[in-house]
Amino acid sequence: MLILQEINIKKYNIIMLDIEDFKKKLDKKSRLMGIDPGRKRVGIAISDENKIIATPYTTIVKNKYSDFVKEIIEIFKENQIKGIVVGNPINMDGTSSNSSQSAKDLAINLSKDVTENVVLWDERLSSQGAFNLSNDLASNTTKKVSKLDQNSAQFILQGVLDYLTK
Repeated sequence: MLILQEINIKKYNIIMLDIEDFKKKLDKKSRLMGIDPGRKRVGIAISDENKIIATPYTTIVKNKYSDFVKEIIEIFKENQIKGIVVGNPINMDGTSSNSSQSAKDLAINLSKDVTENVVLWDERLSSQGAFNLSNDLASNTTKKVSKLDQNSAQFILQGVLDYLTK
């Protein structure tokens, strides 16, 4: 039995997958896309087809949703992506933040416009983790900041990959 979280929006009945249902919908060999949502800058990472390693891919500057979703669809098709993981920036105490609602809205829109196989993933400390990882790699600060969004997406996606492969 699949456990689904139902969200009613206007006249749409959108179903958001939980991580276990998301896992069941994936093929053994399939790539995933990780998204670190931001108001203007959205980090993108992709996985290998074995779902072991997440790699930073790009940062999209979001002006209009229609242009943004076209870029996502292009990346989705070019890389044969089978699922999308959207980082959910919840507060440290586990409560929803204002940004959490934006992430949920993005996930809902992507599930309508790109693929139904979309899941939200707790992204607490992903930016800090990505920045610390950049420090470990001895990058200069300007380069670290310019790649922070896609590195954060990598951190989020790697968390899901590690969960999926346990």
